[in-house]
Amino acid sequence: MKVVSLRTGLSPHVLRVWERRYGAVEPMRTPTNRRVYTDADVDKLGLLGQATEAGHSIGRIAGLSPEDLRALVETDRQFRQPGHSHPKRNGDVEQYVSDCLDAAMNLDAQSLEQELARAAVDLDQPSLLDKLIPSLMERIGELWNSGGLRVADEHMATAVVRTFLGSITASQRPPDSAPRIVVATPAGQIHEIGALLAAATAASKGWAVSYLGPNLPANEIAGAVRRLDAHAVALSLVCPAADPAIGPELVRLRQGLGADVFMAFGGRSCGSYADAIEQVGGVTFENLRALRALEDPRLLVRS
Repeated sequence: MKVVSLRTGLSPHVLRVWERRYGAVEPMRTPTNRRVYTDADVDKLGLLGQATEAGHSIGRIAGLSPEDLRALVETDRQFRQPGHSHPKRNGDVEQYVSDCLDAAMNLDAQSLEQELARAAVDLDQPSLLDKLIPSLMERIGELWNSGGLRVADEHMATAVVRTFLGSITASQRPPDSAPRIVVATPAGQIHEIGALLAAATAASKGWAVSYLGPNLPANEIAGAVRRLDAHAVALSLVCPAADPAIGPELVRLRQGLGADVFMAFGGRSCGSYADAIEQVGGVTFENLRALRALEDPRLLVRS
């Protein structure tokens, strides 16, 4: 995969998404579960990269033959007009944020999907997950609060981003021996983008991730952790920032988990719940970079 990424310019997580979600190629597997790509696979992936960069949706072109893709790319090259092309933005996160916002304000889900797909090709994963998505959602929230964005626009954009992040997590294939982490938000916490970002980051590290969604009571989270025999649980705390029910809820969760499951917390409201997090022996990660910096996922296991 590393070689294919270098040859095509596509990041490994894009390759996985295109393989699993869209069936773009079907690489063979070695006995140790490593992917083996043919020259034809590499050629097709390179053409898909060029076509998506020109503005085509991966969902619509993934099933095309290499010959049809080559013809499509050549046609784009011949007829592309200045001002109508989609040049590679060379890692310009702010431009991606701006273009994604334009799509959201126009209630254009397809364009938003395409912009995120281009960003996934152009940006490395830290830029995509740590910068673009948080900046985009923050701007959408600000516009919604100020009346610059309608409720329908905000809901559409959130739905598209939710699906996009979910596809990144689902595209990973961790080995059977990988440590398992359950990701959710506790009861009363309905904002899930932060949890989805944590799930995608954990999956990219090779952990087996089970994402449960938002607003789950302690007994449901604990029950899932036990059934999955998970080593860790990660919870996002965003809004509200001063819910008196959160502290008791976290205590109930710790009691249901036992002492041998690591509890990780993230989100902008963690500071408001610092005492409760300390009481249950949890650890707060200030950002995704801190989560990504853990060299061995097994360090999450509480001794």
